[in-house]
Amino acid sequence: MFSPRNKKKETVKLKKGAWKKAMRIFKYFKPYKLKFGIGMLILVVGSTLSMLFPALVGKLIDAVNGEPIEFLGYTFYGINSIAAALLVLFTIQAVFAFFRIYLFSDVTERVLMALRKDTYAHLLSLPMDYFTSKRVGDLNSRISNDITQIQETFTIVIAELIRQFLTLSIGIAALTYYSFKLTLIMLGSLPVVILIAIVIGKKVKSFAKDTQSSISDSNVIVEETLTGIQSVKAFANEYFEVNRYTNKVNEVRKIAMRGVYARGFMSSFIIFAIFGAFILVIWQAAKLMQTGEMSMGDLTTFLFYTIFVGASIGGSADLYSRLQKGVGSTEDLLDIFSEKTEEISLNQKPEKLPLFKGEIAFNNVGFHYPSRPEMEVLKDISFSIRTGERLAVVGQSGAGKSTLVSLIMRFFDAQSGTITMDGKSIYDYDLTQLRNEMAIVPQEVILFGGSIQENIAYGKPDASLDEIKTAAQKANALDFIESFPDGFHTLVGERGIQLSGGQRQRIAIARAVLKDPKILILDEATSSLDSESEKLVQDALDQLMQGRTSIVIAHRLSTIRKANQILVMKDGNIVERGTHQELLAIEKGAYKNLNELQVQIG
Repeated sequence: MFSPRNKKKETVKLKKGAWKKAMRIFKYFKPYKLKFGIGMLILVVGSTLSMLFPALVGKLIDAVNGEPIEFLGYTFYGINSIAAALLVLFTIQAVFAFFRIYLFSDVTERVLMALRKDTYAHLLSLPMDYFTSKRVGDLNSRISNDITQIQETFTIVIAELIRQFLTLSIGIAALTYYSFKLTLIMLGSLPVVILIAIVIGKKVKSFAKDTQSSISDSNVIVEETLTGIQSVKAFANEYFEVNRYTNKVNEVRKIAMRGVYARGFMSSFIIFAIFGAFILVIWQAAKLMQTGEMSMGDLTTFLFYTIFVGASIGGSADLYSRLQKGVGSTEDLLDIFSEKTEEISLNQKPEKLPLFKGEIAFNNVGFHYPSRPEMEVLKDISFSIRTGERLAVVGQSGAGKSTLVSLIMRFFDAQSGTITMDGKSIYDYDLTQLRNEMAIVPQEVILFGGSIQENIAYGKPDASLDEIKTAAQKANALDFIESFPDGFHTLVGERGIQLSGGQRQRIAIARAVLKDPKILILDEATSSLDSESEKLVQDALDQLMQGRTSIVIAHRLSTIRKANQILVMKDGNIVERGTHQELLAIEKGAYKNLNELQVQIG
């Protein structure tokens, strides 16, 4: 509840080679390059046409005296013709804007659809050791936040950067054409003012981030408190939590006020400096008008181009920062694709292995987790299970029981020794088909948020309702399911929260029954249940294990007395093996000691 949180400051500084790596995303644009190219052409033409607006406004003012006006080889007679030209220009701009937004958005959404699908598929293809070192929230962020950032980059940021570049290029050229002297004054004063405003703006942005981060911390307190409300009330710590939250929101206020001071100073500076720069330009322009070097229309045009150029200079820094964030998000997302995947099939439903029996043999197997090579978890493990036999594995926490199961499921690969099934190395089987021959009922069953029917059908997605009901009956689950008003359509809630532990276990058993595996793995499937639930679940498990190769990990020794072979593990070694009776006969044996302890506790 009070563990420190690592704060990672947001930054736009990119790693070396980030731009090159981000360019790989353009392979997703190849199928739509024509449409994207048309959108880019519309953007360029539309941005160029928009730069005619200041010039036409200036000509409109000069046409007040009724004299013909020459512009780009065309003669305008009176203000009506120039106003009509402006209307045509705005109409073209509106049409171009629609098609530009449509084309860019359509291409980007298609690219993002493919990118989301490929990212999700790639994540599912990654080995278990990848997920042991990553947080689910971080991975989910890749598919949501990073892709959203990429979407903004390709639909808004790139287009705006190109527009700003064209505006600056054409704008400065036009300013120079109308008055070289005023252009020098403008370029000498306005950019300096804008750059100072950008620096202050970054400070304001920094304070805003700090405020947001502090608000996030305060939200964490609320989330922690409400999640653990039972503990809060049980320890009568309401006052403590209110005080903790009060201190945090007071910190939020102090940080927010720093941002207020910075924003106030920035507003005052912009009002004084920007308007001061314009007054300087207008003052010099008035002198030029007195000498006849500039008309009122030319001055109007010049001021409009100055506004366009100034806005482009001011907006470019933020756009470039957003582009860097987009590149950074692209790099983070594409980093996932550099991870090595398992050799599994994603394009078709897995098929059953022909003539597969489910015999398992471990021969001198050694294993350590990739992240902890110095810690040997399994040491020289050897055993075998014939088809239809039950193998039980017992031992203290950390003995290596669950790791052994992970190797059978090929969640991890052993570093030494061999593991065979039906006399063939497990590494010679198609991984998807091999796992399709197995089912696991874990201690902590995680159900999906849909209905009971959907959760049972996870063992066989194309199963009929009759098959699902039969599986539920074999799992001793049919009675409680049909007692619900919605029956099999009852929603189980997030992670199955609407069901009791015993009900969730029986749903998991029904799922395994429906899958009809050759190898069944029970990972302490009854250890957290009350006596009544345990009996119902155990009866269902006994039915499920009939005729299947079964591996049972158990703390409660009463559940494994019928096992053909029991392995007793300690510190990654098998210290004893035999049947229940054989192990009880070993004087001062580890199994006998465990049994006596459980009898005393029971």
